[in-house]
Amino acid sequence: MKERKRNILLVEPGFRTKFPPMGLMKISTYHKRLGDNVKFVKGIKKTEAYSVYYDRIYISTLFTYNWAITINTINYYKTLVDNDPTRIKVGGIMASLMPEDVHFETGIEPTTGLLNKPDPFNDGNDIIIDTLVPDYNLFDKAQQQTRLFGEKPPKLDYSYTLVDDSYFGYSTKGCIRKCDFCGVPRLEPKYQAYLDIKPYVKTIKEEFGEKCHLVLFDNNILASQKFPEIVRDIRDLGFEKGSVFEYINQGNQTSRKNRYVDFNQGVDARIMVEREDKVALLGNVAINPLRVAFDHISEKDIYTKAIKLAAKYKIRDLSNYILYNWDDTPEDLWKRLKLNIDLNKEMDLKIYSFPMKYIPLNAKDRGSYISPNWTFYLIRGVQRILNVLKGSVMTTEDFFFRAFGKNEIEFMDILHMPEAILLYRDKKPWWLEKKWFSKFRDLKECGMDKDLLNILNSCKTTKEFENAIVKTKSGKLKSILEMYLLTTTEVKELKSNIN
Repeated sequence: MKERKRNILLVEPGFRTKFPPMGLMKISTYHKRLGDNVKFVKGIKKTEAYSVYYDRIYISTLFTYNWAITINTINYYKTLVDNDPTRIKVGGIMASLMPEDVHFETGIEPTTGLLNKPDPFNDGNDIIIDTLVPDYNLFDKAQQQTRLFGEKPPKLDYSYTLVDDSYFGYSTKGCIRKCDFCGVPRLEPKYQAYLDIKPYVKTIKEEFGEKCHLVLFDNNILASQKFPEIVRDIRDLGFEKGSVFEYINQGNQTSRKNRYVDFNQGVDARIMVEREDKVALLGNVAINPLRVAFDHISEKDIYTKAIKLAAKYKIRDLSNYILYNWDDTPEDLWKRLKLNIDLNKEMDLKIYSFPMKYIPLNAKDRGSYISPNWTFYLIRGVQRILNVLKGSVMTTEDFFFRAFGKNEIEFMDILHMPEAILLYRDKKPWWLEKKWFSKFRDLKECGMDKDLLNILNSCKTTKEFENAIVKTKSGKLKSILEMYLLTTTEVKELKSNIN
């Protein structure tokens, strides 16, 4: 009797993410190789309870601060397998960092770490899932669901980058560093200096078509003693500096666009300085952007030397992760951002800074952790500035000074500003902003700016601000606090009246 094909459901919880779940994509390849039916869903889909019998459900996890939505997703899909723990598999970053907590909340024993050993799910084979190519067709709902399950393709409720235009994978695994803020030493504890990406990319090209770009998620690619071989592989695959990609556009005409290589997790500035020869090799590939971390102001000299070496080898487009709310101060953040502006001007570069708020590896939400040198309202101020800038810091001096101030003192002043006014600043200060600054300067002259910040840190709602206004005895504090009651709608309307 012919063995029945198994029905496999792959689930990514409904948190927001731009990158596709590579682990689930490789598991899809694995099960399709075994002849099973595979279906992907994003979030909780209650219609799945009435569709088909699922032999196994896999649920991926990402960051620990997605805790609530991830746990709720796991507990919902448990009901589809009659709470049978052998039919539901949970893995990924959060599951690997907090397996005991996940087990306590769900009753599921997570699969931790990499799927880099044969037959992790006891299917009676020797396939190593981590070595498989991702299934680029996993998210092709029209093709997949209609063919396998007889369903009409539903409207997409997610959108992933990379799938359409990029090869993505790894040429190394792990990291030689043991940074306190990073989970890589626990997720990928053993450093692998070389993974041959050529057959990997070739297979993707043969099965899913040629892609324009190459994105590698290596956590410390420069640490590899085989970095020259990795660069050779990248160039052999057609991603040397200046390479272009030809394709047929919608008008059935041949078009061309530049290819790029993205070491998405960034490169190590310390190794760049120690090994200039590796920077020279970087200059031979179509890297855009070169991502370099700048985690602490104490690394200023090393970071500066690394950026200047990049410029020496004609790497002009850079992206910069800047960690804050860790072992730093707001003033330190401003200095690091300003250094990039100075380097852009001096070296004729385009460095886009991306401030990233530190969240502990065991945090179950985004906002609860505040480091000793920061406060709730100061962090919120940075986030509001970044909301306006869509996450990245502009490369030119004028825009930077307007957004972050001309010095550390101005930056700290801006972070005290009411949210609604902060969100609706323009190229030049307008009357409401000037009014707030006048009141704030009066407070600073009286030494009461700390009193204001204490109130701002304690008030999370309009009602709490109203109560603070009633309780305060200072006329200056009452006057400025009233400006914090303005809503974004009110400020937007006031702004529109002057345009």
